[in-house]
Amino acid sequence: MSFPPVYSSASRALILGTWPSPKSREMSFYYGHPQNRFWPLLAFLTGEAVPAREDVEAKRQIILRHGLALWDTLASCTITGASDASIRDVVPNDIASLMQNAPIEAVFCNGATAHKIYTKYLQPVSGIPAVKLPSTSPANAACRPDALREAWGKALGPWLR
Repeated sequence: MSFPPVYSSASRALILGTWPSPKSREMSFYYGHPQNRFWPLLAFLTGEAVPAREDVEAKRQIILRHGLALWDTLASCTITGASDASIRDVVPNDIASLMQNAPIEAVFCNGATAHKIYTKYLQPVSGIPAVKLPSTSPANAACRPDALREAWGKALGPWLR
């Protein structure tokens, strides 16, 4: 079960993950694992308060207020737990439909697997090369919060409203 994209007619930069984790699927929204650093990172970069884990609408509004869009690269796949390494039987999301409805000019991938899938399946459709950013997943604990802030801020910062 893939989530629908979060976007508006003002969304110019698209952030793509790979596939919702089990915790995200429980919440029915992106980056639901309590240790995933995505929402604290985005709050830092936008100057917003960190939304409560359960506050899906606050998370959606952070994306929309700052000219962003949020989605995953995959519409469906076979996966074991939250292990990107186990992904198989991939069906990419229909990025063409998103591009028709939002003026996306830049694409940012949350981690190497999202970038690999985007490059193989979605970039030929979008025509936009993606920036590969370090994953915010708790499995990427080697990437310290300050390194995440620096990498994401440098890449995404110019696109934030």
